[in-house]
Amino acid sequence: MSEILPIATGRQTRAWLWSELRTRRGEVAGTLLAGILAAAAAIVPVYALGLLVDRVRADAGTSAIVSISIVIVTAALVGGAAIGLSTYLIGRLGSRMLADLRESTVATALRLPALVLDRAGRGDLLSRVGADIAAIGKAVSDVLPNVISALLLGVLSLVAMAGIDWRLGLAGAVTVPFYAIALRWYLPRSAPRYAEERKAVAERSQLLVESMQGLRTVHAYRLEDRHLAAIDRASAKARDIDVGVFTLFTRFVGRINRAEFVGLAVLLATGFWLVRNGSVSVGQASAAALLFHRLFNPVSMLLFTFDEIQSAGASLSRLVGVETMPVERRTEGHRPADSSLTLDDVSFSYDGRTPVLQRVSLRLEPGERVALVGSTGAGKTTVASIAAGLLRPDEGSARVGGVPVHELPPETVAIISQETHVFAGPLIEDLRLARPGTAVAAVEAALETVGALQWAQALPEGLDTLVGDGGHDLTPAQAQQLALARLVLLDPAVAVLDEATAEAGSAGARALEEAAAAATRGRTVLIVAHRLTQAASADRVVVLEHGAVVESGPHADLVAAGGRYAELWTAWESRATKERVA
Repeated sequence: MSEILPIATGRQTRAWLWSELRTRRGEVAGTLLAGILAAAAAIVPVYALGLLVDRVRADAGTSAIVSISIVIVTAALVGGAAIGLSTYLIGRLGSRMLADLRESTVATALRLPALVLDRAGRGDLLSRVGADIAAIGKAVSDVLPNVISALLLGVLSLVAMAGIDWRLGLAGAVTVPFYAIALRWYLPRSAPRYAEERKAVAERSQLLVESMQGLRTVHAYRLEDRHLAAIDRASAKARDIDVGVFTLFTRFVGRINRAEFVGLAVLLATGFWLVRNGSVSVGQASAAALLFHRLFNPVSMLLFTFDEIQSAGASLSRLVGVETMPVERRTEGHRPADSSLTLDDVSFSYDGRTPVLQRVSLRLEPGERVALVGSTGAGKTTVASIAAGLLRPDEGSARVGGVPVHELPPETVAIISQETHVFAGPLIEDLRLARPGTAVAAVEAALETVGALQWAQALPEGLDTLVGDGGHDLTPAQAQQLALARLVLLDPAVAVLDEATAEAGSAGARALEEAAAAATRGRTVLIVAHRLTQAASADRVVVLEHGAVVESGPHADLVAAGGRYAELWTAWESRATKERVA
């Protein structure tokens, strides 16, 4: 069963947010100044209307109306410009922080041990860098500017009311405890549900990804109904949580409306009392009431968007959870003495209980070509992953030239598996991923080495043809040739081929095996042999069964010995003969 990636606590998420804001002090200060100016400009017209009421009551002339109108128009123009600037600055600040978080999350995910992602499943990670990023991005662009504007307007409005008379400010502040009570009731109930909702979405995404990736297997075993039922259950769970969250939110709205009623009633009563005893004018009391009433929309918007804020907060915690995961850092400061590959008493378990490898020892001399064979589940791919540094052994060590694999420069060891990915973009750039900036002639030479130059130049736009998603489709054999060409460009001292020719099929197997041999010539090579013809051409064959080495030696010697390898070779020849006859 998949283990979900970690989710940051509220404290960890706030610590990350505060750290990001501290590194952007200038942007934060500019954003706050623009927001304060916008909020102040929104208060000025209300205060001016209060003055107008008093002047009208004092039988002032039309000049008073004109001057106040000029003030209101000027404040509106300044406020509009300030709101636009504030919205832009908030969006830019949030987008930059989100972009950094997204890049940091992906960078962390790429450095995570393969075992961690295998246990968690790709769906969980994809939902975080997909759905969660989208939720935060929507909040940054649509919600955050209004939230900050509402907060600043609320604070400055209370200050303005207190400036008219401290008792009016106190009356306006009566609503704050009621808002706080409503939030205190709502937040503890809603936060876990939003987190549960994001988790349910991740589980649904995981099921969808697994079903799509294993589509052929699903069809082959007629598991469509079972997978659809599982997806339906996951979707129903996410739906039910969403309905429950909305029900909770409607109850929250009722509490907010009651808070506004109490606040306005208290303010009007206080204003009436103060006007009656001559402490404030009618205009000042009217201005205070208008200031408070104007807060209804922004404050209600602030509170009513807490569902989106909560959702974005839950998504942020999920991203920070990945971003703060500990990753292995290569020291990359040690050069190996030679290209020998050594595994010393390596033991490994995926779940911490069931051993996959048990004290496996293996040494490849510089330039030696060794084939690793065995039945399915023998541990061959695990050995290859440890040799390439993708997995760390529970016990023992993997070294190249006496240096632990995880301390080697990244170009020292390269692994090619049967699951080769063709990256979207021009073909030449796909190859240059191995060594950026490589000259066209060197790229062509690498393609020529693996026998792929002819078909590559025959593509519609040659090496500039778009391949990968949305581009020209390549056959499995062609995709594997690209991987081998990248290996040539990288030029590692040690190459690990994990069933790298398995996808070619019998028709293209010979050509692909020749390409693999050409790409690895002169290197130390460990081959997980899908086809035993690869083992027959190797310098030495190592037979693995139940996580332990049972035989080792040249192909001819092992066949003559009549042991486990001889059995595998006999079965292979029999199957090959049947395929030729068919």
